[in-house]
Amino acid sequence: MGIREFPNGSARGKAASLGMRRSPDVSPRRLSDISPQLRQLKYLVVDEAIKEDLKWSRSVEDLTSASVGLTSIEERILRITGYYGYQPWAASCKRDERSRESPAPAEAQMQAGAEGSGRVNRCCWKCSVMQLKKFFWGVAVVLGVCSSWSGSTQLAKLTFKKFDAPFTLTWFATNWNFLFFPLYYLGHVFKSAEKQSPKQRYRECCRFFGDNGLTLKVFFTKAAPFGVLWTLTNYLYLHAIKKINTTDVSVLFCCNKAFVFLLSWIVLRDRFMGVRIVAAIFAIAGIVMMTYADGFHSHSVIGIALVVGSASTSALYKVLFKLLLGSAKFGEAALFLSVLAVFNVLFVTCIPVILYFTKVEYWSSFDVIPWGNLCGFSILLLTFNILLNFGIAITYPTLISLGIVLSVPVNAVSE
Repeated sequence: MGIREFPNGSARGKAASLGMRRSPDVSPRRLSDISPQLRQLKYLVVDEAIKEDLKWSRSVEDLTSASVGLTSIEERILRITGYYGYQPWAASCKRDERSRESPAPAEAQMQAGAEGSGRVNRCCWKCSVMQLKKFFWGVAVVLGVCSSWSGSTQLAKLTFKKFDAPFTLTWFATNWNFLFFPLYYLGHVFKSAEKQSPKQRYRECCRFFGDNGLTLKVFFTKAAPFGVLWTLTNYLYLHAIKKINTTDVSVLFCCNKAFVFLLSWIVLRDRFMGVRIVAAIFAIAGIVMMTYADGFHSHSVIGIALVVGSASTSALYKVLFKLLLGSAKFGEAALFLSVLAVFNVLFVTCIPVILYFTKVEYWSSFDVIPWGNLCGFSILLLTFNILLNFGIAITYPTLISLGIVLSVPVNAVSE
């Protein structure tokens, strides 16, 4: 056999010889299949004579490969028996080639670290540029929201000196909402890569109302209630401007955020937040303190009640929109606001006519109507609503709310 035994291992050698005589059809498939034989042969060594026999069949490198770590008894047995076509010389050659081709571990780590740091720096640079751009857009939106909201408030105050008709002014300004969807479609044409016809875009946005689109039933059940709330919010706000100064109106209307949270907590079951509850309590306390300062029986109480009612209907509008319609995309929101204008023309037009003939809101002739003030107020209110609904696409929502808050000192300066 060419296998030499240790002096104290004769019985083990015989067992090992018998164990190594296996026919090819019963050769083991795993190293664990011959583990008993390997445990019996752990005291055996390879005789020098077998090296001469193996020189003609395979390289001598497999027998002298102890320098590369092949010193275990299992690897020696696999070399001798040739199970699985085991060729350690090929593995050693491959290891040598890989060691020559691959750089040193330290150099590889340095290269990987340099590449990783470069990618991180590029990502950080892109993120910083995007955040800076979004911040500058946010500043522009804040200025636009603040100027349009305070400007519309001051212009409405001037209009009432010549044209005392708050509901007619509300009706006239609401009709301008019809421009929402055409303006959105123009932005879609200039920005989108896939152009769609107005009819295709309209049908796609109509899916917001349901599978059947904007039907007559959907119009009366989902659009009409919001049209009523929209009209009430603007009318109560404009009517309050006639009673109290614009600064107090702006301050009190900012309480609608607190009302939105309270209604969302009750109706939508939103998560309870102690900070917002405290803010709502302070907002309500501020309303009470302002009313107490002017006296509960004074003329300003009516104005305060009108503004609080306007803030409440605004909060109810937002909460019901979330409850009944959910979240809307930009095109869907534009179409919804245009539908409100259609509802205003069809069903609200009769109210200014009734108020005119009953002389509740009366003007002697159409020549005395300050059309410039009416159009200017409508344009500013349209701009405010556009920035309020679409400004979230280019900046943070918090900055948009900040624009409404900043309108308070602007109105105080303009008073």
